[in-house]
Amino acid sequence: MSRKGQSITLSVTERDKAELEAIAREFGMMWGEDPNISKLIKAIAQRQLIIGKNNDWQESRIRALHRCIAALTDIGQVEQAQIIAQLLLERGELSTPLRNEIQAFLDKTPPAWRVQIDRFILRQQPFQLSYQDAAERVFNFTVRYAKITPHEKREYLDCWCEETAGNLDIPELTHNWCFRLDRILDAAVTQIDGEWRSQLDEIEVEMQLFNNLAFAYQAKPQDIFNEWLPDQQRVRRVVRHVSSTFWFIREIMQYTPECVIVSPENVRSLIKEKLLICCQNYDLNV
Repeated sequence: MSRKGQSITLSVTERDKAELEAIAREFGMMWGEDPNISKLIKAIAQRQLIIGKNNDWQESRIRALHRCIAALTDIGQVEQAQIIAQLLLERGELSTPLRNEIQAFLDKTPPAWRVQIDRFILRQQPFQLSYQDAAERVFNFTVRYAKITPHEKREYLDCWCEETAGNLDIPELTHNWCFRLDRILDAAVTQIDGEWRSQLDEIEVEMQLFNNLAFAYQAKPQDIFNEWLPDQQRVRRVVRHVSSTFWFIREIMQYTPECVIVSPENVRSLIKEKLLICCQNYDLNV
């Protein structure tokens, strides 16, 4: 004689049913190839699965994790950012606007070439980058070091490439390239053999800061020396690793009256050229 199983009726919306089926699938509660809600409920009743509160996180924790999504995205760790976004969406504390924002982030899937670049960087794997610009010109670069860097609120791929033709930086830095990622509409990224470099090419730039800037200056991670000159009143000496004169000059030009580049001479000359152009534009004779 067969024994009939007990049955219960669940009154749930289609959305709740879909969520229950998703949980059942996640924990392997299946009937053939379909998720089985009955098995899920049975596992909960037998305490094989433990139900916990999902609305007891403090606001500070939610805010910190939300900021992590942006920070990880900025440095190219998109997959890790997506993991945190999924974790937050599982919480019951989220407000509707924040939930919608996080969901929109997850719905905005990065292109396959960008995901591939992130993976190669994480694995320290050299790769070939080929892309076409707006003028339909095709570029090919052999990348042996790369990192995602935010410059002026935009994401860029800073990389060391074997190719130097067309690079306008000083000779010591012509292997370093900087590509704005949102300007690349499509790209081909393929793995290549060879060694992964430890960093971009760099030079040491010495500058002196005066007056208020000398006191207000905040040390940067690239700084090698940051010290007051003992023989000059209120003058700060800073020596910094620089991998791109373009971004370095854009940063310091806003402080030109209180900042002087001491060395190397080729970087100092670039600043002089820009200052001369400024003087000409304002009809100043130097």
